[in-house]
Amino acid sequence: MSRPDTQSPASLRFLTAIFEASEDAIIGKAPDGKILTWNAAAERMYGYSQAEAVGRHISIIVPPDKSEELQQITSRVLSGERIGPLETVRVTKLGLRLQVSITLSPVRDSEGQIIGASAIGRDVTIERLMADQLEAAESRWQAIVNSAVDGIIGIDARGRIESFNPAAERLFGYRFSEVQSRNVSMLMPASYASAHDGYLHRYLSTGERHVIGVGREVEGRRKDGTTFPLHLSVGEMSFQGVTKFTGIIRDLTERNALEARLRDESALARLGELASVLAHEVRNPLAAVSGAVQMLVDHARLDEDHLAVAGEIINRLDALNELVSDLLMYARPPQPKLGSVNLAELFDVFVRFFQSDPEWKDITFVAAGHSDPVRADAELLKIVLQNLLLNAAQAMNGRGQIAIQWNQAGSEVSIDIADHGPGIDPRVRETLFTPFVTTKVRGTGLGLPTVVRLVRAHGGAVGVHSSGPAGTTIRLTLPTVAALA
Repeated sequence: MSRPDTQSPASLRFLTAIFEASEDAIIGKAPDGKILTWNAAAERMYGYSQAEAVGRHISIIVPPDKSEELQQITSRVLSGERIGPLETVRVTKLGLRLQVSITLSPVRDSEGQIIGASAIGRDVTIERLMADQLEAAESRWQAIVNSAVDGIIGIDARGRIESFNPAAERLFGYRFSEVQSRNVSMLMPASYASAHDGYLHRYLSTGERHVIGVGREVEGRRKDGTTFPLHLSVGEMSFQGVTKFTGIIRDLTERNALEARLRDESALARLGELASVLAHEVRNPLAAVSGAVQMLVDHARLDEDHLAVAGEIINRLDALNELVSDLLMYARPPQPKLGSVNLAELFDVFVRFFQSDPEWKDITFVAAGHSDPVRADAELLKIVLQNLLLNAAQAMNGRGQIAIQWNQAGSEVSIDIADHGPGIDPRVRETLFTPFVTTKVRGTGLGLPTVVRLVRAHGGAVGVHSSGPAGTTIRLTLPTVAALA
């Protein structure tokens, strides 16, 4: 095909029509910056008529702060470079600043010499304003998502993770880069993960809701493999015709723990009422019956069989009285009368007391440590220690060594009581501090739970530090006097 003759009158009229009909401002300028052509779109954009613009310097539409930019791009175009699209600022006849997108090209004559430049510009002020507003809105929304205390996770219709806010990173222990584009089921225990994709597929196919649009309590799985209770709310949205889902996750660990404590406190309140009734209605008759049986033993002429029966009756009555006492201590422990307690002095007195008891003759005690005084009730602390030492001795069948070691770390003192028994069965360890659960033939199952209640009342904690074939260590922690000053 031959190139059209652009010099013919028809071609020139056609080019002129295109020039004037363009929605973009088209400006032609000489090498010295003088405006040579100025179309109708340039008139509308900049406010100058063609007569006002042609012959004047292009700087009439360039704000003073962009004069250096004008010199640079003019130099580049006159050297033969095409520039653009370039977003910059231009000014109208009335002084209004416009955001414009311009493309600049060198203009050559028939011999290829550069004789000027053309500038095609488009007003993008509204577009830029809208883009800035959208960007600001997105920034505000992103700031809200990033500052949310709840985890927010976005997934596609195939369950792949597309967004993961900082709260979700804290909850699950993963960085966004570690979960991006992976299936969200990686954040679920196996029992939930295996069913997740089926829920999504069924919902998209049938509209049957299982989680979507319905909040429910489930479990989450952290990076380290541990699980935690959470409340999950899933919402659906459509973005450019593509279905997306957003999950909002709230960690229920603290709430569930609080509810458990409230249930425990409510149960303890009822138990305390029961214990008071038992103490009043049972203890006095028990004492009377026990006294009567003891009188029979002391004054009646009973044969050996009857003496054995009477002795067993007294033992059973004593055990029942002990149960009532233990129940009262657990359900309604006395409030600690806090004072400064020197642990070295306390253990010295306590160990010498046990060593003087024939029942403890086969137990060797080793006590050593150093710390500041603790803030505690000495008498209640003795009850705690007595329970822990008794359990340690029973674990060794009354023979062996019990080591008491205490050390200070900051404002906290840890007290380790270690036996050399066979260790705690893992199944027993789970319920070790549960009320009324015991492995002893004649035990109330309230000794260690009472220890927990008394220690917590001191602002401390108690638990199994270690247990194995070489023995068990129970660790008790208490604040120092300085910590509570």
